[in-house]
Amino acid sequence: MLARRDPHGLWPLFAAFALSGGLSFYALALARANHSPVALWLANGVLIGWLVQKPLAQTWPVLVAAFLGFLVAKLSLGDSIAQTMLIGPFHTLETVIVSESIRRRFPQITQDTRFIDLARTGMIGALIGSVLCALGLMCILHLWTQVGVLMALNTQFRAHFVGMVIAGSASLVLTHHLRRVLSGKAWALVRDLGVLVAVTAGVCMEPRVPLVFLVYLPLLWVVYRHRFTGMVFGMVIIALGVSLATTLDVGPFNLVVGATPAFRIVMGQVFIGVTCFVALPVALVLSEQDRMRKQMQESELRYRMLADHSGDLVMRIRPNGDRMYVSPSVKELLGWEVEDFQKPRPDLIHPDDRERIAAEVVKLRMEGGTTNATYRLRHKDGHYLWIEAFARLVPSPDDDGTMDIIYTGRDVTERVLIEHALMESQGQLRTVTDNIPAVIARIDMNERYTYVNRYVEQVSGEIPVEIIGKTVREIRGNALYERLKPYLYRAYDGESVMFEYAAEYRGRPLHFQCHYVPDRDTRGKVRGVYALTTEITHIKNAERELLRLAHQDMLTGLANRRYFSERVPNFLMQAQQGNAIILLALVDIDNFKAINDTYGHAVGDVVLTEVGQCLQKLVREGEIVARLGGDEFVVLCNDITSLKQAKAFVQSLWERLHITIDAGVAQVTVNMSVGAAICRNELSDDALMKLADDALYKAKEAGRDTYRFLTHGLGNGGGDDGGNHGSPEIKLRQAR
Repeated sequence: MLARRDPHGLWPLFAAFALSGGLSFYALALARANHSPVALWLANGVLIGWLVQKPLAQTWPVLVAAFLGFLVAKLSLGDSIAQTMLIGPFHTLETVIVSESIRRRFPQITQDTRFIDLARTGMIGALIGSVLCALGLMCILHLWTQVGVLMALNTQFRAHFVGMVIAGSASLVLTHHLRRVLSGKAWALVRDLGVLVAVTAGVCMEPRVPLVFLVYLPLLWVVYRHRFTGMVFGMVIIALGVSLATTLDVGPFNLVVGATPAFRIVMGQVFIGVTCFVALPVALVLSEQDRMRKQMQESELRYRMLADHSGDLVMRIRPNGDRMYVSPSVKELLGWEVEDFQKPRPDLIHPDDRERIAAEVVKLRMEGGTTNATYRLRHKDGHYLWIEAFARLVPSPDDDGTMDIIYTGRDVTERVLIEHALMESQGQLRTVTDNIPAVIARIDMNERYTYVNRYVEQVSGEIPVEIIGKTVREIRGNALYERLKPYLYRAYDGESVMFEYAAEYRGRPLHFQCHYVPDRDTRGKVRGVYALTTEITHIKNAERELLRLAHQDMLTGLANRRYFSERVPNFLMQAQQGNAIILLALVDIDNFKAINDTYGHAVGDVVLTEVGQCLQKLVREGEIVARLGGDEFVVLCNDITSLKQAKAFVQSLWERLHITIDAGVAQVTVNMSVGAAICRNELSDDALMKLADDALYKAKEAGRDTYRFLTHGLGNGGGDDGGNHGSPEIKLRQAR
């Protein structure tokens, strides 16, 4: 079934079976032929290259195939199946620990993988796996063959650890770098490994002189020429040669007198381990250098490709100012050839920018790091371009201990011109806003001022810089803020709001008209509020003055007919609601025409003024005194409780209006005629005036200098002197 579904998947299984079984048979048979411990256990490490490529759930068939190979090897040597079934899982555990530690740390092993990190991870995994495997084998061998605990642990750990390092490394190289091994330098690798094989065979077969150190020269040569690949294959050759020589009792390790096979195995393992740890750092360092050099070359290639084809000007500048590299974009950017820019060209910098740029270069040379500058460079045609330059001080790639400047510049002329135009426009706008007779401000969503024009100084004496960043509450105070807050929140909700308010600044009560306009972004979302505040104190004063003029008699200072006409309906309504008595008295100066004709209009005006002041003194607060025109005045009261009180008030008013006025040119005696209307319940203002006018007519008909009453709606309960209901009562009294 497996062959039908994946015929190519059988080859790894056959390979795992053959390698595991063959290497297990080789190690066990060699050790038993010499009655010595196993010198090098390679069977577990040869599977690492396959196992690190996929998760354990997909590679378990390879482990099963390897276990079957190990089982066949053990059984062919006459070992019991029970012992083999107990030992096999520990070999598998060692392989799984090493492969999973590498695969989890490096899911994919590529040419860019750091060999130092890979070797570190593999060594730690090999150490842990070899210790656990050796512990398990120690227990089984001690119980099964009565081998000493420490001896079993020592021999098994050394054989497995050294074998895992060598075989695991070789497996990784073959599975991940086979194409690289077989390409280009394959024959050189075979040739150099052939020399190493010859030297290893020679020193291992020499029984008289210990020359094993001679393998270091060809091994290091192979490592230097072929890096990590050469180290792995070289260690395999040396490990196989040394383990074979020590097991067969040949070579320099037999020169030790009285050495047992186990001791010779130990010496061989120590030599293999020392050789591995001598070659491994060299191989890793060289491989890492190759990787970094390759990355640097690729980086330089990419950078040069980007620099050569970039629209920006890129240069590498030496301490003396020479440009070791100038990108071809200088032609398109400034019109100069690359050769024109190889030498320092400070003359191309605008005269106004030279000192500043020179200072920036000196600062960069002294302090290092990076710097930015925007300045003007002259085009070959003669005009100047604005260049935004970025410069960094870096160690020179020439390895002479100096520091070069990497310079990148781009044309930002259009942007700078736009910025200058924008700054000019902003300056003009600020000049306009600062001189507009209104406070212009912007408030963000946190109720903080982000802009205030200078006119605020004339209004409140506050400095704009001190306002920026503070909240409306902090600037306007709690009381005023509470009045402004509802309008501010309406503007935050997107409504344009206009309102008026009063505040006191510098001890002066001021009136303002404020317009809140929402500030919206491009998506229409409110991001703040613009506030336009205009002082309208003079307008309010003018309005009050106009209102005063509209409602006041210019000569006497009393209310005029218009004001009186506007107030009468309210008086009547209040009286009706309270069922109160209302009194309206018309006052007319007797023979006023004669006063004008005799003394002149100036004296007449004095008389009118004095009479108006006298009337104003006679009434209480809330009562109305008005000049209707000419010599006619009116008094309106709604705080009357009875008819008796109303009559007493009219009598007192008439008596006190008998005055003598000093007009300068003459003493003028003034007499008055008064007609009063006293009523209760509903009565229109016209009817009330008509009633008072009729009473005044009766007073004049009676000979002037007297007063008369007419009542309405009082009945018998209207007061002490009530008349007949429905018929006006006429009270006559002669003037004294």
